[in-house]
Amino acid sequence: MTRPIVARHFARFVAGLALEDLPPAVVTRTTLLALDTIGSCLTSSTMDFGRAVILTAERLGGPPESSLIGGKAKVAAANAVLANGTLAHGLDFDDTREDAIVHTGCVAVTTALAVGEAVGASGKGVLEALVAGVEVMCRVGLAVPGKFHARNFHPTALSGTFAAAATAGKLFGLTEDQMVHALGICGSQSSGIIEYLADGSWTKRLHPGWAAHAGVIAALLAQSGFTGPETVFEGRQGFYQAFAGGYDEPRMDQLLGSLGKVWEVEQLTFKPYPCGSIAHPYMDCALRLREQHAIRPDQIAEIHCRTAEGPVPRLWEPLAAKQRPPNGYAAKFSLPYLVAVILVKGRAGLAEFTDEAVRDRAILEVAAKVNYQLDPGIDYPRHFIGHVRIRLTDGRVVEDRQDYPRGGPEFPMSRKELEAKFRANAGLLLPRERIEEVIKAVDGMAALRQLTTLMTSLRS
Repeated sequence: MTRPIVARHFARFVAGLALEDLPPAVVTRTTLLALDTIGSCLTSSTMDFGRAVILTAERLGGPPESSLIGGKAKVAAANAVLANGTLAHGLDFDDTREDAIVHTGCVAVTTALAVGEAVGASGKGVLEALVAGVEVMCRVGLAVPGKFHARNFHPTALSGTFAAAATAGKLFGLTEDQMVHALGICGSQSSGIIEYLADGSWTKRLHPGWAAHAGVIAALLAQSGFTGPETVFEGRQGFYQAFAGGYDEPRMDQLLGSLGKVWEVEQLTFKPYPCGSIAHPYMDCALRLREQHAIRPDQIAEIHCRTAEGPVPRLWEPLAAKQRPPNGYAAKFSLPYLVAVILVKGRAGLAEFTDEAVRDRAILEVAAKVNYQLDPGIDYPRHFIGHVRIRLTDGRVVEDRQDYPRGGPEFPMSRKELEAKFRANAGLLLPRERIEEVIKAVDGMAALRQLTTLMTSLRS
């Protein structure tokens, strides 16, 4: 039998994690992750997909233990995270861990808040659980960089289930053996295909919510005595065999050995644009070229971008369809549209991803001029690199390259920028006074005795 190491290592790490053992910078980064995630939830709650998932969670109901962010009701924790996780990721405005290509806050933050509220946990306990979820989630993805996508699965959907179980299990007080069983149960609940790319439908938005829901259920089942396979990760019929065709055992050993020493939360990238983070360096390049050379749309003859092969099926092909995305959500995964909207509008905020906005003739005319060429020198998904080369109608050629997405450790967004992002997102629902109260409460979460006041302030 294969050595049962992975789930047991994760379980021991989660059980032993204490806030006082974390470097202060990790705690600060974690509170910023919480604030950023909450902001995305609040914005999404005002939109059609957000209202749909909140209504569904209300219909599922259960004991009134956890708040629906942006809603009016409290429902069972597992149903609250179904909605809140979907809200957090629904605009693709949430964090990313490069290499693993996972979004962490939409699962770990929403689960920590919902379960923490349900069990009456302190802010300290919530932060501990949140960090546990992020660290587990990143390592599950980092073990097989790029392999989930290559088999048409969404990495956040697959790894998020384990993150939610770790987060919820920490707050429920699961024993080490119960946590192992919870992770084992998660292997049979992980799911999420990327066929949403075909038509811009909403299933990707649901993936973190469903993963969080499944993870909470797994933790509750394990607490009640239900069992799952200890070899869930490395077994011959285990998670990595099923979803990635196997995994690199030495790489996983290194990832497990870094638990409690290397903090993945510090490697997260926050987003300045509400769309796929792989595209962000290209968008920044386009913005600089537009500003430095005063480029007008009618001056553009053609645009070429260099790309690794990995993102092509998601962001570039079929090229004709990507040059004319069918709706606002599909546009978030179309590099021709994303480069074009920056060159035409000089911005890419929420307003640029409505169904009406993506029919703008001026943008579509520029998008039709965007093409790509493969660059084997780009080490994707280890690096998200952008390159834009524009040939103008007067014969001039201008180009730019950016080696990292803005918002990550190499090119960070400031706290001021992240707070401004939160205020803009939260401002679609909350009054100014309450927004400032939420910022203060999240910043001081470690000192909160309970989450009651904070969570109440997040309901409409």
